Amino acid sequence: MRPHPPAHSTALHWLRACSVYGERRVVAILFLGFSSGLPLALTFSTLSLWLTEEGISKTAIGLFALTGVPYTFKFLWAPLVDQLPIPWLTPRLGRRRSWAILTQIALMLSLFCLGLSKPGESPFAAALWALCTAFWSASQDIVIDAYRVEILEERQYGAGAAMSVLGYRLGMVVSGAAALYLATFFGWFVTYTLMAALMGIGMVTILLNPEPAVKTADGRESQGDNLPPLLAKGPPWPGRRERLMAWVARAVVAPFADFMRRDSWGLVLLFILLYKLGDTLAGVMSNPFFLDLAFSKIDIANISKIFGLGATLAGSVVGGVLVNRMGIMKPLLYCGILQMLSNLLFVLLAQAGHNLGLLTLTIAVENFSSGMGTAAFVAYLSSLCNIAYTATQYALLTSFMAFGRTLLASVGGALADHVGWSAFFLLTTLAAVPGLALLLRMMQRFAVDQHPAKETVHESAT
Repeated sequence: MRPHPPAHSTALHWLRACSVYGERRVVAILFLGFSSGLPLALTFSTLSLWLTEEGISKTAIGLFALTGVPYTFKFLWAPLVDQLPIPWLTPRLGRRRSWAILTQIALMLSLFCLGLSKPGESPFAAALWALCTAFWSASQDIVIDAYRVEILEERQYGAGAAMSVLGYRLGMVVSGAAALYLATFFGWFVTYTLMAALMGIGMVTILLNPEPAVKTADGRESQGDNLPPLLAKGPPWPGRRERLMAWVARAVVAPFADFMRRDSWGLVLLFILLYKLGDTLAGVMSNPFFLDLAFSKIDIANISKIFGLGATLAGSVVGGVLVNRMGIMKPLLYCGILQMLSNLLFVLLAQAGHNLGLLTLTIAVENFSSGMGTAAFVAYLSSLCNIAYTATQYALLTSFMAFGRTLLASVGGALADHVGWSAFFLLTTLAAVPGLALLLRMMQRFAVDQHPAKETVHESAT
C-alpha cells in the first residue's frame, strides 16, 4: 500500500499554493480587476439614483439600462482590440498595454463628461456619455481579460481568477456604496470626477507591469500561425483589398476557426452554457424569495449583500488555492457539486420560513460555493484560449456564457410561480446535474487538466 505523505509535507504544499497570492503579477490582477469593476455601477445602479433625484421618469430610467448593451456584444469588436495596433502607443507600450491605456484614458474622460452632464435638463446627453462609458468599460474588460491570461502562468490561473473577482467586487463597492456617500456630501459632479480619477489605479498598474510576450512553443510569434489552410493561401484580391482581407482572416476568422478545430469544441461550449445554470437560476430569484419570506430590505442588505460579499470573496480565494494545488478540472467538479448542494439550503429555508439564522447560513454557503465555482470557472475559460487570439476568444466565451445564462435563467420566475419555492429550488439543484455530467465526461475523455488541441505556451517578459 502506498504510504501517505507526512502531515508537515502536505501542509507545506498548501502553504506554497497560498503563497501564489503574494506574487507580483497576481497582485497586479487585483488592481486591474478593481479598474474593471469600477465603471459598472456608475452607468447602472448609482446612475439610476442620480436620475431619480433629477426627476427623470421611471420609464426613461428603465431605458437607460440599454446603455449596458456593449457588455453583451463586446465580442463584435474584440478582434480589433486583439489585433489592431494603435499608432504611437503600440510601438512604445506593446499591444495589450497600449489598448489598456487607451481604454482607461477614454473611461476617465467619459466619466468626467457624465459627471458634467445635467440629466434633468438634457437626459439625451447623459445617456450618450453613459453609453460611451459602457463601451469603453466593455473594451477595457476585453484587454484586461486577455492581459490576465497572457501574463500569468497556468499554475497562477486560479489565483488570478480569484484576484480578478476580488478586485471587481471592490470596484463595484467603491462605485456603489462609496459613491453614494460622496454624492450625499459633495454632489454628483465631484463624485464622478473622483471616480474618473480612480481609473488611474489601473493605468499605473499597467505601466508598472510588463507587456506579455506571446509565442508558440517553438519560439515563433504565434499571431497568424493558425489560419485555416484556405485562408492561409491568401485571398485573390490585389493590393489594399488583399491586405484588408488577409487582416480580416487573421483577426476575425482565425480565432473562431482555431477554436472549432479543437476536438469536441461543441461539448466544451455546451458545458460553458450549463455549468453555472443551477447557481444562476437560484440567484435570479433569491431576492423575491427572501421578500416572500418577510425578510426586510435591511435584513437582505446586511446579510445578502454585505455578509454575502465577504463569503463570495473568501470562496474565490479558496477556489484559486484549489486550482493552484490541484489543477483546473478537479476543483471545477468539486466546486460544481458544492454549488449544486448549496441550493438545497434554499429548500430548507422555504420550509422553515422566516429564520434569520438559517438565512445567514444559506447565504454563507451559497455565496462561498459560488465564489469558489467562479474562480475555478474563470481559470478554466482562461485555459481554453489560444494566446494568439486571447482577447477575441475570451470575449466570445464570456459573451456566450452570459447570453446563454440570461436566456435560460429567464424562465426562473415562471417556474417559481407555477411550482412554488420548495419545488423551484429542487429544480435548480437538478439543473446543475447536466453541467456536472458533461464535466465528468470531459474528464474521462481528455487527460485531467489538459485541454484538447491546446498547442501554445507563453513566455512572459521578465
